[in-house]
Order: sequence, then C-alpha cells, then structure tokens
Amino acid sequence: MATAAQWFEGARPKTLPAAISPVLAGTGVAAYDDQLVWWKALLALVVALALQVAVNYANDYSDGIRGTDDERVGPLRLTGSRLATPSAVKRAAFAAFGVAALAGLALAASTTWWLVAVGVLCILAAWYYTGGKRPYGYAGLGEVMVFVFFGLVAVVGTYYVQAEQWSWPALYAAVGIGALACGILVANNLRDIPTDAVTGKRTLAVRLGDGRTRALYALLVAAAAAAVVAVAVATTWWALLGLGFLVIAGRAARAVAAGAAGRALIPVLQASGKAELAWAVLVAVPLALA
Repeated sequence: MATAAQWFEGARPKTLPAAISPVLAGTGVAAYDDQLVWWKALLALVVALALQVAVNYANDYSDGIRGTDDERVGPLRLTGSRLATPSAVKRAAFAAFGVAALAGLALAASTTWWLVAVGVLCILAAWYYTGGKRPYGYAGLGEVMVFVFFGLVAVVGTYYVQAEQWSWPALYAAVGIGALACGILVANNLRDIPTDAVTGKRTLAVRLGDGRTRALYALLVAAAAAAVVAVAVATTWWALLGLGFLVIAGRAARAVAAGAAGRALIPVLQASGKAELAWAVLVAVPLALA
C-alpha cells in the first residue's frame, strides 16, 4: 500500500494538472458562451484523469521492461524498481484505459458518435508513447503528441461536448494548456538526457541537446503567455488575469535557464504542473464570471 502511495505521489505533478487543467480551460470557455453542461464537464474530467493514470502506468510498464528505468533520477517507478510485476502494472494501465473508454462512450452517446474515433486515437497514442516495437516517445515525438492530445484534443474536446460547436477561444486556450503540458515533458526529458541517451531513448531533449532544450522550455512558457492574451482579445480582458501563471512558471523558467539538472529539476517539474493548473484556473474563472 505504501509503495502505491509513493508512486502516485511521484506521478501527481504530471497527473492532476495535466488532467484537470484542460477540462477547466475548455469548461471556462463553454461557460463564457453560456454553454456549460456540468455533467458533461465531469465526464470529461473522468476521461482525462483515467487517461493520465493509464499513461503513467503504461509508461511505467513499457519503460520498465525495456530497462530504461534501471538508472532513474526521478520519482519511483513500480516496474523498474521491481516493486510490482510488469503484468500487474500492465493490468492497471488497461483498467484505467477501460474507465476512460466507458466515460468517453457516455459522452459520445450524448453528443456525437464520431467522438468514439477520437477516443480510440487517444488510447492508442497513450499506449504507443512508450509501448510497442517502435514507441514514438523514443523517436522525439512525445512533445508533439502531448500538445495535440493533452492540449488541442483535451481542451477543444471538453468545450465541444458541452457546446457542440467550434470556438476560436477554445483553440487559443488549448494552445496555452498544450504548451505548458509540453513544458512538463520537456523538463522531465531534460532531467533524463544522460540516462535516456545511454538506453537509446531518443527523446526530443536528447536530439536537441541540453542548451536548446532549455531554450525550448522558455519558448513554451512564452507561448502560454501569448495564448492568454489571445483568449482575452477574443473574449474578455478579465482573462488577462491568467498571466498570473507567470509567477510560478517564471521561477521554473529561471531555474531551467540557470542550469538546473538531475534532481534539481524535480521542483521544476512540480512548478510546471502548478503553472499549468494556475493558467487554467486564472483564465477559466474570469471567463465563467464574465
């Protein structure tokens, strides 16, 4: 029991903000458009949380059986540390995928059935990030897929299941959330450059190198700030309160720029997750109240 608790504690900086933030952002835009449907927002949150837990377990399993986690600097992994069998971790991943699928089916049934295809793509993307014979996370495409699925799809999808229409502000919000979600992964992969390079995991950070990866992190924070302005221009200037996320993200960016490495990047990971959540709250609440 203690082991599971420790693992979830280690995963929390990525899991909760990455799941809650896109749902908050998309729901905030829906509320601004007077299209809020609370029970659909809750179902979207279940989908997001279940997918995040599934991704964590899937990565734990796939990286563990490949030996990528044998020399790990970051939070505890069950498979790599031999605290759980690979089959048990794999079953946990599939169980979480099942929960996400059931909640997604309920949303599709109440909205449109083509969302089933989107859900299937989300599950496949989550599994093949580190799973399968040629995981795209090992080829430097992780950040692209995080931006697409945990930014664009998650935010715009949350808005769409409630409003059943297109929205430019939802897209701008998706860019902001997607950029910060990528920032979490960039910081994670920056920390793991030494071990990933040895094990053959060619993440974007390994391909770019230390210096350019640090510059990419700063660029993503700047993109998230620009997205706040875009949302405000398209909706209400009160949304500019979202720039308050820079209080947290700015500290993280300074640490990255100053050369934080190894375990010193773990607080950056935590701050990145908090910055994403702050972005969502500080944008969504003004939109809802407006």
